[in-house]
Amino acid sequence: MTRIFSITTLAVLLGAGTASAQMKHVDLKDAKGNSVGVAMISPATGGGVSIALDLKGLPPGEHALHFHAVPKCEAPFTSAGGHFNPANKKHGMQNPEGPHAGDMNNFTVDAKGTAKTTIVNTKVTMGSEPNSIYANGGTALMIHAAADDMKTDPAGNAGERIACGAITK
Repeated sequence: MTRIFSITTLAVLLGAGTASAQMKHVDLKDAKGNSVGVAMISPATGGGVSIALDLKGLPPGEHALHFHAVPKCEAPFTSAGGHFNPANKKHGMQNPEGPHAGDMNNFTVDAKGTAKTTIVNTKVTMGSEPNSIYANGGTALMIHAAADDMKTDPAGNAGERIACGAITK
């Protein structure tokens, strides 16, 4: 017996499209509305999410990256609220009472103002749980002017919010 399937049906049966359906493209913009690049968020192997960053036009050096609680990116980006923190923890990967679900490792921008790197956050999901990046209408991905010190509450002394991208379903 021969069966004929459409390309879409065949792709679903073979699992193609599953990754792209679970991948979220986030445009990141500075306070003037200029693009500074993109982040591709997808489920991480072993749990959490993987954030592939492809950035340009940023100040060289180490920068903090956080998920913020509100999916709004109106300059100066205070509209994004504080760090995403559904478990009501203290800030910082090195804080014994933390971290926030939105706390992540720092990344480095090179001398040309670019960065291509991947950050993994095991404390959030892309599902329907309270720690999902889509919970309560979504979150925002925020780049700060300085590195996060990984312990100071509430925001790690990471400085000004310099780029933002809203994350919604």
